[in-house]
Amino acid sequence: MELFQWGTNPWGQDVLVRISWSLLYLAFYGGLAFLVGHAVWKQWFARAEAFAPSAAPAAVTAAIPARIEKYTLAARLFHWVMAAAMLVLLVTGFLPIVGIKFAWVTIHWIAGVVLTLSIVYHIVHAMFFLDPWSVWVGPSDIADAIRRLRRQLGASIDPPRKSGKYALDNRLYHSAVLLTGLAATVTGLVMMVRVETPFWTRNPYLLADQTWGYTYVIHGLGGVALVTLIMAHIYFAIRPEKFWMTKSMIYGWIGREDYLGHHDPERWVVTEPTASKSADA
Repeated sequence: MELFQWGTNPWGQDVLVRISWSLLYLAFYGGLAFLVGHAVWKQWFARAEAFAPSAAPAAVTAAIPARIEKYTLAARLFHWVMAAAMLVLLVTGFLPIVGIKFAWVTIHWIAGVVLTLSIVYHIVHAMFFLDPWSVWVGPSDIADAIRRLRRQLGASIDPPRKSGKYALDNRLYHSAVLLTGLAATVTGLVMMVRVETPFWTRNPYLLADQTWGYTYVIHGLGGVALVTLIMAHIYFAIRPEKFWMTKSMIYGWIGREDYLGHHDPERWVVTEPTASKSADA
């Protein structure tokens, strides 16, 4: 299987053109295999998870309100706008590749602009109005993940602690989408100079042929990686044991039972009935 496509420029030089579209099929069917494999493992082979009891005083646990805010309205709006823009980008970017032809270029670059603006908004919102460190992986998350893995493999060891505001799988997914999304977005913005828009005249000669090739390759790799990532995201969002998290992205809050069942009050300190902060350790 070829990974990249090459072409010849007007001077007879071999130049990189883009990724091989076989990688798109690899991303799709590889993602599908992962989803089926996970479903089978979860149904018939996974061990029931156990967590260490929280060291939070009983008075703290008793004071947990019935509803705990997890996502503000601003955060939820960003998520759904970003999700819609990404889906439009993937559909318009890859359907022509599989043989469904339509006028996709204008829709694609407009969705790209919407995605870019939503990312800029999110960066500003997270940096100045949220706790930007609560979503990154820390040493304690790695230690707890190792305990979870060893217990799934049958080891008799102490169970891991419950998570803070965001579980390790949420944090890892955030990092993966950050890397692939930024790769696709930044290169997509550069590629827009080759498209005629109401804002500028197209300029296909801004970069050298080989540099354009690298740009298209990075953009393609980010795009096909997002195919797999979004498939996994949708799959986990609709799984019964994860659906309480999906509802929190719709309504903005989680119930007391889900909070105590999945989060450690010492790692995610709830300060008011309608407001919370992260205190991951």
